[in-house]
Parts: sequence; C-alpha cells; structure tokens
Amino acid sequence: MKTAELRNMTPEELRHQMEDTRRELVNLRIQQTAGQLENPARIRELRRTAARILTLLGEHQRAETES
Repeated sequence: MKTAELRNMTPEELRHQMEDTRRELVNLRIQQTAGQLENPARIRELRRTAARILTLLGEHQRAETES
C-alpha cells in the first residue's frame, strides 16, 4: 500500500490495516515454511507496509501530544 493512501486514513483505520497486514504476514511465513509460497517478494512488501503504518501512527501520536 502506498504512503499517500495510508496518510488519508484515520489512526483507527491504520490500526485495523496493521492487524490485517500482520495477519497476512504470519500466513505467508507459514506458507514459506511449508514450501508453498508463490510470491516471496510479498513478505518484503508487507514488512515495509507495516513499517510505514507504524511510522504514521507515531506521527499521529506525536501530533496529539504536542497539541
């Protein structure tokens, strides 16, 4: 997911997206262990998306504490 799309989300939507991302990442890791993973690059993509979400959640949190 692109950063611009994530920036348009509310913090609650970001938390929900983070849960979905982590759940999918776990499923892909299980598939990788079983040798059934079709697209290994998807793991990298999800890790980066999770990092983007955490960064944006931190920005929202800092903005709330500064206000």
